[in-house]
Amino acid sequence: MTRKILHVDMDAFYASVEQRDNPDYKGRPVIVGGPPDSRGVVCAASYEARKFGVRSAMPCSQAARLCPSGIFVTPRFEAYRKVSSRIREIFLEYTDLVEMLSLDEAFLDVTENKKNIPYASQVAKEIREKIFEETRLTASAGVSINKFLAKVATDQNKPDGMTIVRPDQVEKFIESLDVGVFPGIGKVTLKKMHALGIRNGKDLKDKSLEMLDQSFGKSGRWFYAVCRGLDDRPVEPYRERKSLGAESTFPKDLENSEEILRELADIAEELERRLLKKPFPGKTITLKVKFSDFTQKTRSLTEDYTYIDKNELYRIGSKLLGEFLLGSGKSVFPIRLLGLSLSHPESSSKITTVNTEEEDDLFPSLF
Repeated sequence: MTRKILHVDMDAFYASVEQRDNPDYKGRPVIVGGPPDSRGVVCAASYEARKFGVRSAMPCSQAARLCPSGIFVTPRFEAYRKVSSRIREIFLEYTDLVEMLSLDEAFLDVTENKKNIPYASQVAKEIREKIFEETRLTASAGVSINKFLAKVATDQNKPDGMTIVRPDQVEKFIESLDVGVFPGIGKVTLKKMHALGIRNGKDLKDKSLEMLDQSFGKSGRWFYAVCRGLDDRPVEPYRERKSLGAESTFPKDLENSEEILRELADIAEELERRLLKKPFPGKTITLKVKFSDFTQKTRSLTEDYTYIDKNELYRIGSKLLGEFLLGSGKSVFPIRLLGLSLSHPESSSKITTVNTEEEDDLFPSLF
């Protein structure tokens, strides 16, 4: 049976809640985050602010320079959680197979739905209408045969839009996509893909499994599958996230500490972006290092606080990386992969080192 999967994403959720609750903010550039003169980062930006180039995870000081007229608002997570709870209740009116990815985003499997609606597009239409009716907020949706396609489809017609990718449209749809819109491909991976001549779905599909595996590690197998429209991941209603991470496999092994630290900074920035999208209360930071001979080490540090921005992630990551760097400015051995992750703590203020040649589940390799 062909599955019917929806991906529903609220439009500029935090900022839209603020505009709804404060009439004076309507139609104006709202930036949810720390004060403009702080070291904080942007949690969300209204579409009016995005026109100035303001984006999530951007330093608030930079957002203030780009958008001098921006209205900076302190996040009200309790208010966002309340709205999110009601939206989830709407989802559950149609199916119990609801996988909440964050407060403002979810997958739904409506292959068999509670209202016996034959068309997934009609289910998505009703859900979006009901969300607006009850919350006065807009949502965008993607409709297709699997998670990957549904999620990518959502972003094709935002805000307040819906995109349907039917089975007979899958190949053409994927081949025309810029690889930069593939979920999980951040700046670091995108840079590597461009260097390899991969710019759209067709370019990716033309690459062999062996080549992608060598260039991107276990993520290569994922790229090989999804560019062919293959994704059999189920919608998991009760999934409990145990960690959140990001990693990067380099096109060539790195020895120079300056290059290694520069890559670590990019990974820390990517992990911060994911934390803003999918908040995770992890206190343990783990650095993963894989060397040119494929041996692997991980080193962890547990702190007493849960939210860490990219600067803090980089600071602690570089501290953990220190044991692998020589005073001469080189790595002990050439490094082919670096990763950073957050997980739940086992104990406080503890540093541990683990040596392993197997992949671990702390690093979802971009997914």
